[in-house]
Formats: sequence, structure tokens, C-alpha cells
Amino acid sequence: MFSPEPADEKQLLKAVLAPLLDDFLYWFDLSLKALEKKSLSFMAPAEQEDLIARIRQAQGEVMATKSLFQATDGNAGVDVQVLMPWHQLVSECWQVAQKRRQLEGEA
Repeated sequence: MFSPEPADEKQLLKAVLAPLLDDFLYWFDLSLKALEKKSLSFMAPAEQEDLIARIRQAQGEVMATKSLFQATDGNAGVDVQVLMPWHQLVSECWQVAQKRRQLEGEA
């Protein structure tokens, strides 16, 4: 079985993880701006505030992870169990945005 050299692993980590963290931050920022802009008719205010709070928390976690990754020059990885909740939250944000667009299209 082929085992990549440590330098190759570092390059792969930089090539995959750095853009992934940037993507999380992009989608969280976009979602936050949309959610803070106006109330959504299909979500209770408490649900919307909860989603905003979870996005802010995830944003902070991703920024901290990105800072650590940069400070170690790409030598720190991230466990999949840490990434999955962020991925699920981005998915939830996409679903909310899709529902909002659908409802706005019907109006």
C-alpha cells in the first residue's frame, strides 16, 4: 500500500483543508447576513435566533481552527468529527435559503 511522504501529506492537507475552512466561513457569513436582515415567515423568531447563535458559534470555531492551521504552517489537521457539525450546519443554512427563495418566488 502506498503511503505518501510527510511533505505530500502536508501539501494535501493545505490543498483540501484551507479552502474547506474558507468555504465554511463564506457560507456562514452569507447565511448570517441573510438571517439578520429580516425575519423569516416560516421560522419562529426563537428558531431563527437559535440558528443565528449556532452559526456565530461555528464561525468562531472555524476561525480558531483556521488560525491554528495557519500558525502551524499547515501542520495541524482537523478531525472529521469536528468538521461534520459545520458541514451539517452549512447544509441547514442552504435548506433555509432554498425555502426562503421558494416562498419569495411564490409571493
